[in-house]
Formats: sequence, structure tokens, C-alpha cells
Amino acid sequence: MTALPADVALLVIDLQPDFMPGGALACDQGDALVAPIADLLAQRRYRTVVATQDWHPADHASFASQHPGQRPFETILLHAQPQTLWPDHCVQGSAGAALHPGVDWTVADLILRKGTRQQVDSYSAFRENHGPDGERPATGLAGWLHERRIREVHVCGLARDYCVLWSAQDAAISGFRVRVLWELTRPVSPDGDEATRIALIEGGIDIAA
Repeated sequence: MTALPADVALLVIDLQPDFMPGGALACDQGDALVAPIADLLAQRRYRTVVATQDWHPADHASFASQHPGQRPFETILLHAQPQTLWPDHCVQGSAGAALHPGVDWTVADLILRKGTRQQVDSYSAFRENHGPDGERPATGLAGWLHERRIREVHVCGLARDYCVLWSAQDAAISGFRVRVLWELTRPVSPDGDEATRIALIEGGIDIAA
């Protein structure tokens, strides 16, 4: 296939075993993405490839296990913002946190670990969630891409309704043209697909069928 222009980058979000069937926080059919994303990377159509990796400390504040009396998928306030509580997942150094071995990650120019700070969750590749000071600290990815003269970002991976969505929105806010490769994403819950589509469209983000 023809290579894409040099100013287009691919962002592969959290393709990790814990987000696949049998994992701690399984996305609907998340494992179905491994082969097509591996094939996409093997085609070398993108000159710049970034992969993100959820990488939590064992006592991360987003884990329901750290909040007595709370259960996974309940919502609390964390730093005055709504926070979904998750099952313990993608714990640093665990097998579930590894980038999926079915993909050749040597083609990635950057692997960005997120969610590393105990008190701050991080859905987006571009900014962490709100911290104790009320701010959303930048990860540095936007600057890294701008320095490489990237103007357009294509997003795939997991999960469609959280980390893919937030990354796409923040990419647009950071000044990039953004396309979500919809068929190369999967949600935590398919029930939210329509809301995700609306949020992407409202953010000026292209959805590739």
C-alpha cells in the first residue's frame, strides 16, 4: 500500500492484555484488534508511530480496591471531578500491562506510559486527568509530534469510549487534524458507541468507517 504523507502519525492506544477478554478490564472483543493493527504496522504506511501503555502503580487511586466499600464501575469524586473506579489493571510490570506480544512494536517511534502517578488517572495520551491542583498536566506528546512536523493524527486501540476518545479530543484541542479508525477500536461497553460518535463529531474529529 502507498505510504501516507510524512505529516500523518498513527497513535495506537493501550493494546494490552488486561483490556482483552480474560483480562482485568476487558473491552468488548478487544482481542480482535491485535491482528489488524499488527498488519497495519507491518505495512509501514505511517512514518511516525506512537504507542501508549497504561502503567499503574499497584495502589492507583482509580482502583476500586483502594476505596473501601466501593465497587468497580462505581463513580466517586476524585480531585473534585467524577472518577470511574476500575478493577485493578495494567499494574506496572505485570503480564496484563505488557504491550500485546502479537504486535511488532519495534516499528514504534515512541512508547508513552501513562497513569503512572498514584493520585492521577490518565485516559488521554496528551494530558492526564485532573490532578490535586485542578489542572490536567500535559504528557509532552503534543510537543513531541509538533517538533516532528506532524499535522494529522490517526487513532486506534482501546478503549474506544475512554482512552481513544479522550486522546482524539485532546489531539484536536492540541491543533492536529484527527481521524479515529473506528473499526480498529473497541469499547468497554458497546452501549456507549452512539455517545462516543457524537462526542467525536462535536470535537471536529473524522471517523473512518
